[in-house]
Amino acid sequence: MCDYSLMSIRNRLAAAGEHLVAHKFSTGTVGLVAEEEFRTWRAGRPMRLWEKIKDCFCADTEPAPVVCVPPGALLHVERFPLSLREQFGLTACEEATFTQLSAEANRHRDGLRFSNGATILLQLLPEGQILTVLSCSSTEESQPAPEGVEIPQPFSEPAARLVCR
Repeated sequence: MCDYSLMSIRNRLAAAGEHLVAHKFSTGTVGLVAEEEFRTWRAGRPMRLWEKIKDCFCADTEPAPVVCVPPGALLHVERFPLSLREQFGLTACEEATFTQLSAEANRHRDGLRFSNGATILLQLLPEGQILTVLSCSSTEESQPAPEGVEIPQPFSEPAARLVCR
């Protein structure tokens, strides 16, 4: 899903195995972009005050399209900030399910639900927060394949192989 205030920005769907980064878009909303595109954009980003002011009025200043993650997608979150870990009882690396917290208009709705029951709004993630898409759908919601039809399994790297960078 993409939060309501990101609908006017170029967007695309997430892919399993993809590394994403939290980015605060010009709309003021935190969304997700591909890590590689974010790093390239940040390395070449002008830092002078006049350039920052000009960026506020230019539509092409975003690092990449918003990556829309479907509800139920499984994500691996790396390097959680200490403040969020303490507030929500999390560790530095966690798995989370992407979820929609509200259907109300003009309200941020994208969030992450963790195994300890904690749910946080995507808007709380700091710029540069790293997430990896483990699968784009939850296994609980999947339908069984018709007899004789083989459905390829989504990318799902065992948690033991995903270590914090």
